[in-house]
Amino acid sequence: MLNLRSEAAQRAGLVELARELGATVAPLGFEAPVAHVYNPLSYAWPVHEAYLRRYGRGPKRVVFLGMNPGPFGMAQTGVPFGEIAVVRDWLRLSGPIGRPAREHPKRPVLGFACHRSEVSGRRLWGLFAERFGRPETFFAHHFVVNYCPLVFFGETGRNLTPDKLRAAEAAVLFAACDRHLRLVVAALRPEWVIGIGEFAEKRARRVLDRAGVKIGRILHPSPASPAANRDWPGKAAVELEQQGVWDSKSRRSDGRRRQVR
Repeated sequence: MLNLRSEAAQRAGLVELARELGATVAPLGFEAPVAHVYNPLSYAWPVHEAYLRRYGRGPKRVVFLGMNPGPFGMAQTGVPFGEIAVVRDWLRLSGPIGRPAREHPKRPVLGFACHRSEVSGRRLWGLFAERFGRPETFFAHHFVVNYCPLVFFGETGRNLTPDKLRAAEAAVLFAACDRHLRLVVAALRPEWVIGIGEFAEKRARRVLDRAGVKIGRILHPSPASPAANRDWPGKAAVELEQQGVWDSKSRRSDGRRRQVR
C-alpha cells in the first residue's frame, strides 16, 4: 500500500495545500478552445481559506470530490459548488472577492452580488442541509473539495470542463491536481472518496488506487444531465445508501436523516 500518510503530509493542513495548488496552477497556459482561465484560489482566496479553516479540520469519514469550479458557484464565492445563498446563509461564510486578471465580458465575477444560481451547488448542498440540518453536523464527518481549481471558458463564454483540454496541457495540470488530491486524502484520512460524476470518480480511482480508501460515485447534479433533473437528491441519497456510505435506516425524528458513523 502506498503510504500517503507521510510525516510531511500529516503536518500540511488543507490551507497550506490549497495555497500551494493555487500557486502551482497559476502560471499554466492554455490554448484554444480555452480563451479565459479563472483561478478562484487567487482572487477568491479569503473565502476559500475561511471554508477550509472552519470546516476542513479532519479527519473525515467521507470526502466528496467535484470536477472543477462552476461559473456561478466557486468562481463567484471560492467555495466548491458554492451557490451564493448556501455559502452566505447555511455555511455562514463571507469575505472579499476580487476579480480575475482577464475576465470574459459574459462571465464577470461579481462575488456575493452575483444573481445567477449554481444549480449543481443548490442541489448538492441542499441534500446535505436536508439530511444533516446544521453544517457542523455534516462537516463533522464529511468534506467537499474539487479536483481541479481552475475555471475555463471558450471564446463565446461557454464553460469548458478539464476533460476538454488539449492532452499536453491536461497532463501538466492533472499532475498538480493529482498530487493535491493525494495530500488532501492523507490529511483527512477518509474511509470513502465519492466522485461527484464520472470524471471525478475516474480521477479518484486512478490517483488513489493504492491509498487504502474506498471509491464511489454519485450522479452529478448538473442540469445538463437529464437524469439529474428528476429528484436528484433522492437518487443521490439512494446511491450513497446502496454503496454503504450512508445508512438508509437512520433518520432524524423531524424527518431528516441524521449522520451515521
